[in-house]
Amino acid sequence: MSNRPRTSSTVQEGPTLPAPRGPLSTAVLHRLRHPGVPHPAPDTATADPYGEDLQLALYTCYELHYRGFEGVDADLEWDPALLGLRAALEERFLTALRADTPAHKTLSDALEDLLVEPVDTPGAPTATGVSHFLRDEGAPEHLREYAAHRSLYHLKEADPHAWVLPRLWGRAKAAMAAVEFDEYGGGRPERVHARLFADLMTDLDLDTGYGHYLDATCAEMLANVNLMSLFGLHRGLRGALVGHFATVEITSSPGSRRLAEAMRRAGAGPAARFFYDEHVEADAVHEQIVRRDVIGGLLEQEPELEEDVTFGIDATEYLEGRFGERLLAAWRAGRSSLRTPLPPAPEALVGASRTGQDI
Repeated sequence: MSNRPRTSSTVQEGPTLPAPRGPLSTAVLHRLRHPGVPHPAPDTATADPYGEDLQLALYTCYELHYRGFEGVDADLEWDPALLGLRAALEERFLTALRADTPAHKTLSDALEDLLVEPVDTPGAPTATGVSHFLRDEGAPEHLREYAAHRSLYHLKEADPHAWVLPRLWGRAKAAMAAVEFDEYGGGRPERVHARLFADLMTDLDLDTGYGHYLDATCAEMLANVNLMSLFGLHRGLRGALVGHFATVEITSSPGSRRLAEAMRRAGAGPAARFFYDEHVEADAVHEQIVRRDVIGGLLEQEPELEEDVTFGIDATEYLEGRFGERLLAAWRAGRSSLRTPLPPAPEALVGASRTGQDI
C-alpha cells in the first residue's frame, strides 16, 4: 500500500492494489492490471472459503463497486470475466456459510439472543469478547490494531447497507433510510460516521487513507466486510442484509460503551472517544427502529424472507466470532493480530495510557 502520509482531511482516493495471497487473488489482480492478457482460470472448488486468498480475491472484486483502485479502469467493475470469477468465489463462500453457521430455529430466538448479554462486570469470567478485553486489558497497541482492522469497514461505514434501499419499500424503506441518514451525518459532513472514524484513527496515530491497511488485515476481517457486500449486491439476499444490519445495530451500543471506556483508559484523544460515545447513543435508538420498522415492515410485506433475515443474523455472529478469536488468540500470545505489525505506538499515547491522561 502507499506510504504517503494522510490525514482525515485528505481527499479520499481509491487505494493501491494489494499484494496477492494465492492463485485466486493473483488471477483477480492480473485481470485488473492486464485486462487484455489471458490468465489461467484458478480453481475455486477446493479453495478454503474463509482463507486469505479467497477472501482477498472477493474483497478486491467487491471494491470495484465502491471506490475502486488507483490506476484501475472503472469499466472493469462490469468486466464479464471478473464477474464470472466473483460468482464462483461467492458460491464457495456462501455454501460454506450455510453449512457452518450455527442456526437459530426462529427469528425471534435469534433476536432474543442478540438482546441478551452476559453479566458484564469488568474482569468477570463471562466477559470474554474483544470489547471486554480492550476495556479491561487492552494496551494502546491493541486499540490501534483493532482500529486498523476495522478501518476496512468503518471508512465506508453504512455504504454496504445502502444497497438494500432500492430493494425495500413502504415502512421498511422509510425506516432504513432514516437510520442510514444518521450514519451519513444527518446532512453534516463532519458528522458522517466514516469521517468520525478517520478522526479516531488520527488520534491513534494511524494512516487514514481509504484501504491503507488492506495488506495488513486478516482473512477473518475481510470475511466480515465481504459478507455485507455479498448480501448487499444480491437482491435475493436482501433479507440477509437486513439481518446483518439488525445485528450491527442491536449489538453496537453495549460494545461501543466498552470501547469508549477502553479509549479513555488508554488515554486516547477526544475524537477516538467520541466515535464510540456517538454510537452508544445513536445505536440504542437505531436498534428499536430496525427491529420494529425495518424488520417488521419487511416481513409484513415479504414474510417468506424471515429465514433469510435469521440467516443474516447468524452468519454475522459466526464471522464476528471467528474474527474475535483471531484477535484474542494473537494478543494473549503476545503477538500482533495483523499480517504486518504496526510501528510502535507514539510515546505520547503509551505514556497517557500509563497515567490515564488524555493525549
